[in-house]
Amino acid sequence: MSAVPEKRRDVEEENTSGVSLLRSLGPVGATSMLVGSMIGAGIFVSPKGVVAGTGSVALSVIVWILSGVISLLGALSYAELGMLMGRSGGEYQCLREAFGNTVAFLFAWTSVMVIQPASQAINALTFAEYAATVLMSTCGTPRVLVKLIAAVAIVTVTGVNCYSSSLAARVQIVFTTAKLAALGIIILGGLLRVAQGHTKILETGFEGSIEDPAAVSLAFYSALWAYDGWCSLNYVVEEIQQPEKNLLRSNVVGVVVVTTAYALSILSYYTVLSNDHILSASAVAVTWGDKVLGYAALLMPVSVMITTFGAANGAAFVGVRVLIAAGRHGNMPEVLSYVHCLNYTPIPSLVFSMTLSLLMIIPGDIGSLIDLFSFTAWLFYGLTFTSLLVFRYRTKWRHVARVYKVPVVVPVVMAAVSLYLLVAPIVDSPRIEFLYALLFMLGGLVFYVPFVLLKVPVRYYGVWSRVD
Repeated sequence: MSAVPEKRRDVEEENTSGVSLLRSLGPVGATSMLVGSMIGAGIFVSPKGVVAGTGSVALSVIVWILSGVISLLGALSYAELGMLMGRSGGEYQCLREAFGNTVAFLFAWTSVMVIQPASQAINALTFAEYAATVLMSTCGTPRVLVKLIAAVAIVTVTGVNCYSSSLAARVQIVFTTAKLAALGIIILGGLLRVAQGHTKILETGFEGSIEDPAAVSLAFYSALWAYDGWCSLNYVVEEIQQPEKNLLRSNVVGVVVVTTAYALSILSYYTVLSNDHILSASAVAVTWGDKVLGYAALLMPVSVMITTFGAANGAAFVGVRVLIAAGRHGNMPEVLSYVHCLNYTPIPSLVFSMTLSLLMIIPGDIGSLIDLFSFTAWLFYGLTFTSLLVFRYRTKWRHVARVYKVPVVVPVVMAAVSLYLLVAPIVDSPRIEFLYALLFMLGGLVFYVPFVLLKVPVRYYGVWSRVD
């Protein structure tokens, strides 16, 4: 292990035998990382899931706004947990402290093996679809070209993150600015059409609303998928400058910005597109652009490309921090917690995640896989909100000084919301695939028993240093 200058090692309470991740995220960088992780293809490509579950314009808008409120309440709860834990890894750290190592391992297994690489793969595939359309608008889009472009995008994003975390953060700021500019075009276009009197669709209000609570829960699933990423800063707490100040501020500002942008964008869509148009559109923003922007409609597919590439970069930056945390505790191979001694970047975990993402673009259609694992994600969200209640009353944590303390009603409400989102879709549409997803999650115990409980050793050597 090479010596490391003390001035480059700035993570608190580090062990002198390890190399630290650098605190490269200032307030702007942290907020951009959160916003960039939240704004993905969902708001541009397909709000149809919300429309299908609500049936009316007004109820659809309400679901989008309430989903933003839910995300904000979740972010407020996670801000306290992030400052209390003080370590990167998101839910993993909280679940391990509150419920033990087995639950933490199952979260890491599910997140690392499916949710994170699949999210990166689907962003890369969406980017590739629109890149191929722009490049070959008159020649069609061969699937092999789409997959090749997706692979190049994943490798590029991984290369940037391997080279420099600071560079990855600056890239995220640029792409987040571009995403907001794209949403700004949609919002301004909608405001202009309202000023011109195009409000016929908006005036339909609650007409056609679906009253089945289980069906509405599926609408929330779709909207909350578009908001997914509100918890991302808890994965990178150790890389945020002054997290006692910037974690809460960035969480609140980021979620409020995204909620406002989403609500105004949905209203803008409704100045042009009816529910039937949205349900039949392959990409809502592109259809909107064709009707509103005329010759400038090319801006919309380019906006989708910018959005999904930025989301892939955010997923690469944030997602591998679970690998690092799990590697520290022996829940994943220890090499995945290592940081390069020169670049101060988690290259082993980035390469591992990249490999899984590349494998997932081979079938080319993983959207259904993401849906099937959404309920496991909300299972772990619910457990994490419950862990905050555990920390409030468990002797070990009850008297620990807190920089920030969320009102206790907030995690109680969020735990109840998580339970609703976990149970309602299964009650409404029980499918054997939900059981398969649960069995996959529990299947991680096949690796947990020999490599964690029985401690079968796996050692690595080279130019890497463990993050302590």
